[in-house]
Amino acid sequence: MTTGRKLAIAAAVIGGVTAYMAYLGASSSWQYYLTADECLAEADTLGDQRIRVSGKIAPNSLEIAEDRRRASFSLEGTGANLAVVCAGPLPDNLADGIDVVVEGRLDDRGNLQGVKVLTRCASKYESEKPTALRGKGGQAPSRRPLLSGWESTAARSQSPFFTQSALIHSPLAV
Repeated sequence: MTTGRKLAIAAAVIGGVTAYMAYLGASSSWQYYLTADECLAEADTLGDQRIRVSGKIAPNSLEIAEDRRRASFSLEGTGANLAVVCAGPLPDNLADGIDVVVEGRLDDRGNLQGVKVLTRCASKYESEKPTALRGKGGQAPSRRPLLSGWESTAARSQSPFFTQSALIHSPLAV
């Protein structure tokens, strides 16, 4: 067998193993979530598989341990609520009435034993209105102009952390 053929076989084996490992790693992130109603309806068929369930935390159902490592709450469905118990770190903005996605398994009683809670609060991340960005008197805030390469090198040379040797060896130095 020639060296080229051996290298081709080795490359094919390495490529196959890499593709298989990438598939295994990515397949867990391909899992979509169920709604609370779907989870309740399919509880007997879900068995012990890991699932993600999306829903809104029912009002006045959230109980968080003092160390913020455990929480219990109900996810609202249209017909019934799904009881959830989560162990592990919790998001800071976990509260009644917000949308969450809980990852975990159903126990024998039909409660979701969560290991991860993700909050879904898009309104928190909406940009502010342009008027809120105005400075005093309704004026836009002043911005410092960007410096050219020569000016920024000269400005950095004023810094106590910028040495003369850095100025000499700087690609911006002329």
